[in-house]
Amino acid sequence: MSAVNSPSLIEPGLDPRWVADIVTRALDEDLGPTPGRDVTTQATVPPSGTGTAHLVARADGVVAGLVVVEEVTRQVAERFGLAPVTVTFTAQDGDAVTRGRVLAALTGPVQVLLTAERTLLNLASRASGVATATRAWARELDGTGAQVLDTRKTTPGLRALEKYAVRSGGGTNKRMGLYDVAMVKDNHVVAAGSVSGAIEAVRAMFPDVLIQVEADTTDQALEALDAGADFLLLDNMPTPVLAETVRLVREREGAPGGPAKIELEATGNLTLDRAREVAGTGVDYLSVGALTHSAPILDLALDLIG
Repeated sequence: MSAVNSPSLIEPGLDPRWVADIVTRALDEDLGPTPGRDVTTQATVPPSGTGTAHLVARADGVVAGLVVVEEVTRQVAERFGLAPVTVTFTAQDGDAVTRGRVLAALTGPVQVLLTAERTLLNLASRASGVATATRAWARELDGTGAQVLDTRKTTPGLRALEKYAVRSGGGTNKRMGLYDVAMVKDNHVVAAGSVSGAIEAVRAMFPDVLIQVEADTTDQALEALDAGADFLLLDNMPTPVLAETVRLVREREGAPGGPAKIELEATGNLTLDRAREVAGTGVDYLSVGALTHSAPILDLALDLIG
């Protein structure tokens, strides 16, 4: 069992402050307010007892979220005034693993190991499930020039972890929230009176943000392009319509007065068996909400071995 230096080589990584905060809230949920208690473990295991546990994959998949393991054990030890746990990683986020693979060895107070178990498994299993789902899409799109993209359909409170897991699986983050990219949808068009009106309003109030416009038809896409959209979200278009829309948009790239490059994102009713077909239309991205809202966890376990 060879060690690795870091559980994460995925850039950009998770903000340590965010990790500390989400772990605190998860432990409060499990143990009660700080310092909390684990009534079973504290009644059956002496504080002086030490041991080693292995974090193990119980299914094939892609691991992510190992970066939370040390923070969970650190906070549990601190809450109970116990010695810290030493964690030796034998895998890193983004690794493809097989069932039975040991991902890390944790050595320290058994009270800490058992109390931390569920919280670290919940977070790492969830992230690993997202990474595993994403890797399937990334593998399917390999060589097409298109990338799989996530959405805002994330678990409340876990967006940073789930989007990190998408990166771990080989996917791409483009829009982290409502604050960093403007997404003009049909309701915004109704409210503003027109696509151009919506774009002008965003440019006037938030000149620093990129503007994406959702289009259901080729005419809507071209209207948004004429109005100055930076990139287009092509929603629920049949493949022939999508291909024609991409062709017409690409014709305008580089033309006098036209955009140098328009990024195109296909979304809606996307399935893995259609991935290459959709990518073949020439879009830059396929955005798939299921990466985060429907991915099953990857089964991980923490086994006390002595």
